[in-house]
Amino acid sequence: MKSIRRKIYKLVLTNRDDLPKSSKVYDRIQLLFIILSVVPLAFRETTPFLDSLEYVCVVVFIIDYFLRWLTADMLLKRGALSFLIYPFTPMAIIDLLSILPTFELIDDAFHLARVTRLLKIVRLFKLGRYSKELAIFLSVLYKQRRVLLSVLVMAIFYIVLSALLMFSVDDKFADFFDALYWSCSALTTVGYGDIYPHNNVGRLVSMVSSLVGVAIIALPSGVITASYLETIAHMKGVAKANNDPSYETYDEFDFP
Repeated sequence: MKSIRRKIYKLVLTNRDDLPKSSKVYDRIQLLFIILSVVPLAFRETTPFLDSLEYVCVVVFIIDYFLRWLTADMLLKRGALSFLIYPFTPMAIIDLLSILPTFELIDDAFHLARVTRLLKIVRLFKLGRYSKELAIFLSVLYKQRRVLLSVLVMAIFYIVLSALLMFSVDDKFADFFDALYWSCSALTTVGYGDIYPHNNVGRLVSMVSSLVGVAIIALPSGVITASYLETIAHMKGVAKANNDPSYETYDEFDFP
């Protein structure tokens, strides 16, 4: 039994260059079904074909979920406790959320399992498990989470502040939510044009918001770029030390 579980573990592992060919084929099959599973979302009305496609994809996802759960102890390396911990790991939660919405099609009793149709879009996050490049990018975001969180807090603070200013100086804004909506679009320099200031003081606030927005957006871009280049340089150093010319050492970026 243990040897069988070991083979399953190697089969479902991702982002490793030393895995057997069957594992890479398995990854490609999973990628195909992830893409197929979001096809029904492109249609307003369902059809028997789309329903059948949904069922097939979800069956594949369920099998994949239980195969990973079956080998959780080999992945998390915490003994029997791994089987309790695994369902609460980030990728396992994404896997479960990608499965639950379909149960509404099977039985109306599961209606609450699908809060909205958009919940199925969560399936696209499964791509993070099979894409080395996306795995590296997510790793960079995780390493710089404190800096990015600080920038986010700063952005939210300024959005609320400029919304309060605009709501106070321009009577054309119907409610505070309109001011928040305008502030967010101004800070990101999007400027949809459906809501805008109608007096000179409001235009001044808008000009300042746009300038601050450029600065705030530039901060995380620089941090992510620098961290990404640092990660690539580290990977090349590891590959060189291991006499690996492919520079494809992604082991430390694996996601459970």
